[in-house]
Amino acid sequence: MSPPTFPSATGRPLVLGHRGASAEAPENTLAAFGRAIDLGADGFELDVWRCGSGEAVVIHDEDAMRTGQSPRRVTRASLPLLREIDVGGEPIPTLAEVLEAFPSAVVNVELKSGRVPDLGLAREVARTLRQQQAGPRVVVSSFSAALLAAFRALAPGVASGYLVAPGALWQARAFAAVRLLRPAAIHPARQLVTPARVEAWGRSGLRVLVWTVDDPAEVERLAALGVAAVVSNVPGMAREAVRRATGR
Repeated sequence: MSPPTFPSATGRPLVLGHRGASAEAPENTLAAFGRAIDLGADGFELDVWRCGSGEAVVIHDEDAMRTGQSPRRVTRASLPLLREIDVGGEPIPTLAEVLEAFPSAVVNVELKSGRVPDLGLAREVARTLRQQQAGPRVVVSSFSAALLAAFRALAPGVASGYLVAPGALWQARAFAAVRLLRPAAIHPARQLVTPARVEAWGRSGLRVLVWTVDDPAEVERLAALGVAAVVSNVPGMAREAVRRATGR
């Protein structure tokens, strides 16, 4: 099997809304994803957990307190119970619903993990992508090497990316994960991105997706470095900054 292809745009980085256009609409909702597309984004980044009844649901936190004023834990509540939660006037969607609603969008699916990774989440996401025939426009990422390894084994034809945040020994962890997982991409926080690192990652065959970039000058800097994608809470701004930097 040929290696998976990372979704791309010609001559410029992709622009993905962080949890949708989360500066303008409730994060991780169909409204936020639609707004990101309306603002010119190529797609969006979202977060998934497996809920108590087994579906992959789109929400960032382990519970819905911050976004929906509900203490229900996502991994224990059934989908019908999660549907009762009001997220700024929007329901919590499933991954399948998002993919069906936006059939042309590039989607970065982040697999969320508690202390013990839910390997069933990797299985459910792989099943959903097959069912929706969405693999070519999706990249699946995680901070959890175990979850990403499980997903790679189940869906080797879908691009994957290892998420990297600042902190002690981040370089050693990233080096080990990349050698073990052989992902298509590395997804560093913007603070970690330097010209030398982008060059080194490129020599290793890795695409570079950068999060979360809300300053136009920073978007232009990253575009000039040749990163594959930028994730932003304000995707309309990011798309204009990319256009200024690349002419595309």
